Amino acid sequence: TSDRLYFEPLTLEDVLNIVEKERPLGVIVQFGGQTPLKLAVPLREAGVPILGTTPDAIDRAEDRERFNALISELHLQQAAGATARSLTEAQTSAVGSGYPVLVRPSYVLGGRAMQIVYDDQDLVQYMKEAVQVSPEHPILVDKFLEDALEIDVDAVATTDLVVIGGVMEHIEKAGVHSGDAACALPPYSLDETQVQILRAQTKAMAKALGVVGLLNVQFAIRNDVVYVLEVNPRASRTVPFVSKAIGVPLAKVATRAMLGESIEAIAGIEDIEYQHVAVKESVFPFIKFPQVDTVLGPEMKSTGEVMGIDRDFRKGYLKSQIAAGSTLPTSGKIFISVRQRDKRAVTSLARRLTEMGFGLVATVGTARVFERQGMTVELIRKVLDADRPNVIDLMKQGEIALVIETPGDGRARRDSYLIRRTAVNMNIPYYLTVDGAQAAVGAIEALLKGEHQVRTLQEYHADV
Repeated sequence: TSDRLYFEPLTLEDVLNIVEKERPLGVIVQFGGQTPLKLAVPLREAGVPILGTTPDAIDRAEDRERFNALISELHLQQAAGATARSLTEAQTSAVGSGYPVLVRPSYVLGGRAMQIVYDDQDLVQYMKEAVQVSPEHPILVDKFLEDALEIDVDAVATTDLVVIGGVMEHIEKAGVHSGDAACALPPYSLDETQVQILRAQTKAMAKALGVVGLLNVQFAIRNDVVYVLEVNPRASRTVPFVSKAIGVPLAKVATRAMLGESIEAIAGIEDIEYQHVAVKESVFPFIKFPQVDTVLGPEMKSTGEVMGIDRDFRKGYLKSQIAAGSTLPTSGKIFISVRQRDKRAVTSLARRLTEMGFGLVATVGTARVFERQGMTVELIRKVLDADRPNVIDLMKQGEIALVIETPGDGRARRDSYLIRRTAVNMNIPYYLTVDGAQAAVGAIEALLKGEHQVRTLQEYHADV
């Protein structure tokens, strides 16, 4: 516990005032997110010792050009991208990488002002409305890896040892902010070879940077190629989740590492074969903010998170949904409406739902796909059609138990917004990605079989 707490802004002046009063042996900047990292260099220049990872190493990870050079030296893969200091530079970079691209200001937290743009018109609009680009305030333009699998890795390091705390697989595909995505530890679909590659690359980057303390790396896997998205030489928001899942207090271990102590005692956690799966799910404030769209993207929207833990992924995911306030159904009608490219993938889910006794409700395009596969579907009108009833009518009448809907374009986008807002208002569980829907259907199967158990964390940790 702390000897004293200061409720002051994280500005250089305020921190220096506290340092002058307390006369500490050093300052740790790894536990406050992105803001303290920006203070590392000016604090060092003011003569304040920085414990753990050096300010230069922090800057090397945060500065785009220096970081790109590091990745090249290590012969690792990155999505094509560049730093732009003007609209012309941004357009040149986007054309060179190929649309879609992910654009964002440098040095931001929570994905603020981050956006996926699909053409030149979207890029121009983003530059005009979202950011003020200049030589002093550049933006980052990266090739967006569509349908890529995202991975988070948390590690603790000293000058001579790097220990991987956890490898977490995101349930939603690339494009959803890591703070909003659900994730599983250990990964539920990666093979051991892929996990070992992720571990090796994390260790290589930690050693090259000279990390002392905590490190978070975000990866993407697309067509079996591993891409490094970003490296954060600090505690990530997943550290409490990982610590609870594996039974090791990573923040405490990292603090001791920053004070020069060995972390050899926890090196064995990498070799443990866990008999449980922990699932992190995000909690959103949408019921409190009726004007906020519930579609997830690069900009973080969640305000909390919960954890579900059980013997396998399906049951762990089920518990995470219950903890997040989403009551999955055991009977009733499921409304399914997905964009064209998702129709094939969702067909197998629809069949599994009918085999569990659920009824299917769908709009014309999705309904035709299901009917061609021999499934019985209740056809419902689109929301903006003049004829009634539509799915919102059924939702308000309590006839829809679950919504699976992937947002489309044009008129379908407006329909989609009204459907998901009604789902939030009526407390109907809803899934806006095929990956989330697949996890939910597996969880419902586990729920119907009564497979999940209630056990203490200590019991799970005793099994390893």
